[in-house]
Amino acid sequence: MSLLKEASENTVANITEGHLVMPHYRQSLPQLDGTVFLTDGGLETTLVFVDGMDLPCFASFPLISNEVGRQRLRDYFAPYVSAAKACSAGFILGSPTWRANADWGAKLGYDREALADINKKSIEFLATLRDDYVSDGMQVVIEGVIGPRGDGYRPDARMTAAEAEHYHREQIAIFSDTEADMVSAYTLNYPEEAIGLAKAARSLEIPIAISFTVETDGRLPSGDLLAAAIEQVDTATDSAPAYFMINCAHPSHFESLLGTNEPWLGRVYGIRANASKKSHAELDSATQLDAGDPLELAKDYQMLRARLPHLSVLGGCCGTDHRHVEAIGRACLIPS
Repeated sequence: MSLLKEASENTVANITEGHLVMPHYRQSLPQLDGTVFLTDGGLETTLVFVDGMDLPCFASFPLISNEVGRQRLRDYFAPYVSAAKACSAGFILGSPTWRANADWGAKLGYDREALADINKKSIEFLATLRDDYVSDGMQVVIEGVIGPRGDGYRPDARMTAAEAEHYHREQIAIFSDTEADMVSAYTLNYPEEAIGLAKAARSLEIPIAISFTVETDGRLPSGDLLAAAIEQVDTATDSAPAYFMINCAHPSHFESLLGTNEPWLGRVYGIRANASKKSHAELDSATQLDAGDPLELAKDYQMLRARLPHLSVLGGCCGTDHRHVEAIGRACLIPS
């Protein structure tokens, strides 16, 4: 039985502190039905390189802890939501929790209880934003964002699938008891971690999107072929992920993989590309932001939509901001 079917046969509602927690789309994700959704761009790179903020360990989740930080997030999301409205798209509202797992949290002085509180409050914060946007007639999907246990660019703490399932289960369990419609795991660089994540999400009855990153040669940092990684995850989990994505890579790094009609292409529903064509190693050592060309990136997305039959989630990653997402939305959704 698929994860989405399992979810549709269960009541996804909880009572938390007297509040009825009811995800809007957990039982049926609208992006799977062909509805196009925009996302935001590179949250952390915007905060660091544009706003000049200090983000130790590249972690943005501490912003949830105080009103100044929450207001910065409101201001950050606002132009992206406006871009989605302008092209009549939905919007996927992701939590700032890419680093809010046990290992990265410990480096920042957050214990298990504090991390649980941050993850929960991140979704509560997004739910208040969603309510404002929905009142304007927009479809808004809330995703609990999960990052890799180790470095997103290097598989330096490679786990078995079973270890990954155990490690990530706690964060996913927290999201499953909130108004999150789904969880999304970004910047994964080897298949075993993705398998563990998918199994944990399935057991907790919450949809998950698995997003791999690739190097300039189109392979995962582990050396695995993208097609093989997607097929390995689906085989090991009975196709548990709701869909797959590619993030933190420029389209020029993986467009050569898309010239076939192989089945795995039909499992890719989302792209969150980098603005820069630089390699991960070059980006890691960069001291200045490479914002690339928003219009050129938008043309790349037009190409991607022609080659990926189910591409319905369009957004950005490192170096992108609302200008890139606005350009992508116009190029892909507003007839010229």
